[in-house]
Amino acid sequence: MPEESVAISQERKKYLFYRRCTRRAVLAAQLLLLIGFFALWEIAARREWIDDFIMSSPSRILKTFENLYASGDLFRHLGVSCLETVAGFTLGTVVGTLAAVMLWWSPTLARILDPYLVVLNSLPKTALGPVFIVWIGAGPASIIAMTLAISLIVTILEVYNGFQGVDRGKMNLMKTLGATRAQTLLKLVIPANLPTFINALKVNVGLSWVGVIMGEFLVSRAGLGYLIVYGSQVFKMDLVMATVILLLIAAAAMYQGVLLLEKALKKHLGVSV
Repeated sequence: MPEESVAISQERKKYLFYRRCTRRAVLAAQLLLLIGFFALWEIAARREWIDDFIMSSPSRILKTFENLYASGDLFRHLGVSCLETVAGFTLGTVVGTLAAVMLWWSPTLARILDPYLVVLNSLPKTALGPVFIVWIGAGPASIIAMTLAISLIVTILEVYNGFQGVDRGKMNLMKTLGATRAQTLLKLVIPANLPTFINALKVNVGLSWVGVIMGEFLVSRAGLGYLIVYGSQVFKMDLVMATVILLLIAAAAMYQGVLLLEKALKKHLGVSV
């Protein structure tokens, strides 16, 4: 028996070593791909394979970052967009989840609103931008409303579909045991849909940034969207490309925050998400 335990332990060690090596190899490949892309871009610009005035180059983008940082505009514009995104992301997630709970609670209400949700989901939300500007005014509030419009319906539909997918056998068992609808919601439906909530958060990260940037394209005097529009108008492609890269970094950081929440749920709640 001890010999069998040792053999199992050795196999486990080999497996963990293989997993570590695989993760490191994947990370190294990802870094090499990124470095290679920027290196090829810089070489192409220096050797005039591409027009660096139109396509820019990593060195010119880095210089733009230095100028933005020296002028104080870097964190000002980034902070404005991040605050608007977090506000829209939070509102979209909370309001969308509450609306999904209401639809699950009242099947009649769900049947009434179902065609309207489908139509609103298919509507290009950017068409509502000018409407929000007229109703709310040109400012951060209209940008947040734009973000909310883009993420809200998707959140409602995704979470509600998750609620509808709960095992009917378990639902019937809860009803047989005398559980109220509120108890069923809190004890069964919501815990069973934690993976759905996490997926909704992941989707909302991208949708929230889309809403903020589109809103800033329409009406803004600060933010990453404003920098992109300004750079394109004055044909400063270095500024446009630098802002796009900054946007990618900010969106990736926000997405990593959702992944950290997912890991915390796995660790502390024992939930597979």
